[in-house]
Amino acid sequence: MNLAALQLLRLASPSLPIGGYSYSQGLESALELGLVRDSRSAQAWIAGVLSGPLARFEAALLVRVWCSLNADDTSTLVALNARLLASRDGSEMRAETEQMGYSLRTLLAALPEGQGRWPAVLAGGPVALPVAWAVAAFQLELDAAQAVESFLWGWMENQVMVLMKAMPMGQTSGQQLLSALLPDIAQAVQIALTLADEDISNFAPMLAWVAAQHETQYSRLFRS
Repeated sequence: MNLAALQLLRLASPSLPIGGYSYSQGLESALELGLVRDSRSAQAWIAGVLSGPLARFEAALLVRVWCSLNADDTSTLVALNARLLASRDGSEMRAETEQMGYSLRTLLAALPEGQGRWPAVLAGGPVALPVAWAVAAFQLELDAAQAVESFLWGWMENQVMVLMKAMPMGQTSGQQLLSALLPDIAQAVQIALTLADEDISNFAPMLAWVAAQHETQYSRLFRS
């Protein structure tokens, strides 16, 4: 196994300490509202978000962040970060991407591979998680495809962990759900890597509405 493959495993690991376990990205409210109630509806929900705003917006822009880093295009890098921050539909989603972006930046600064290499143009304000992820992947010498693969895998695995805590869902059922979703994540990676600029969109009104409901949900395990 080469060094890049090992770095990919590190970045995709659920133990990467950036706080993902504390967020559900609206899935907890989908459970509360009865939109997700069993393995079948959970698979449909996760696959829908994955093939929609995750692949066609966040991951697609992550690819462009990686490319701007590779081209040393600082103006595009700043613009992409601003676009991702502005795209958050509510306060919890905005806080989530900022907190996890900050935590990944802090972690990267503590690693020998990342010390002193954070882009100076991103030093003065909040950084969206997909931007921080692309920077981390670039500094760990992973290519754009590997950056997207690890990002989407980490998101999907965290969604299954939410179900295991809140539905509840057992370990075996969780792994069966991951198996069922593997083709979806492979397709989402390809969408993100090949999507034309004019087709980039985070249009997902149901997800935005459900995520907003979480801000006033009475009983909560997660921060979003």
